[in-house]
Amino acid sequence: MLTRRIDGDDSRRVPDYLIVEEPMSIRLDGELVATTMRTPGDDFELAVGFCVTEGVLADAPVRTIRYCGEGSASEGAYNDVTVDTGGLAPPPTPRLGPASSSCGICGTVAIHELLDRLSPMSVEPFEVSVLTGIAGRIAGDQALFGTTGSVHAAAAFDRSGGVVLLREDIGRHNAVDKVVGRLHLDGRLPAGDLGLWVSGRASFEMAQKAWAAGFAALVAVSGPSALAVETARAAGLQLAGFARGSRLNLYTEG
Repeated sequence: MLTRRIDGDDSRRVPDYLIVEEPMSIRLDGELVATTMRTPGDDFELAVGFCVTEGVLADAPVRTIRYCGEGSASEGAYNDVTVDTGGLAPPPTPRLGPASSSCGICGTVAIHELLDRLSPMSVEPFEVSVLTGIAGRIAGDQALFGTTGSVHAAAAFDRSGGVVLLREDIGRHNAVDKVVGRLHLDGRLPAGDLGLWVSGRASFEMAQKAWAAGFAALVAVSGPSALAVETARAAGLQLAGFARGSRLNLYTEG
């Protein structure tokens, strides 16, 4: 589209690229679990990752993933995905409330409730030198951000600082779920040999998702919330914030 760019006294029409934002319904064995606003692409990974990080799979195997709805996938604009376990997963409880790309499907799950389904981890923390260097390695890989300037990213990285996997989405939570979904489908969870880098802040939900996927470390560009730090401590998760350039704040050692 065209936009009017103003720079001091200069005003001119220039082409601009906008990120697509559409709702997607996530179903487990045909039952609606949640609806989230997302950037289309990697939809199957997003659906699986959400089911993993929200704990609704309950260790049931993923047999198939498909677009669904009342008609064909194209008639539904590819905005309805079901993860099928053949009925082995327990019936899901739908997440009710408005869809949001800025904060995903935000839960108010307390830490003690997380401990009911997630065990504290015992994984080796990352070398700090690896954590401080990861942001520089990721910067050039954010293609959608480079084009639009309006998306978040999440990336899995290994102990040498190599970027294993990166996904982008208008929602921070969706970007993480896409990474987790891909790792789950590749048989790489729990991810005790990997760290998770996220653009934006380290909220409670980010720490919860990192814990559910078994990451050894969570590194955020911005700061964490107090609840995220408490969650990381309960999980045995190494947590770093304000990771920019060669600097970061280390809030938990893992």
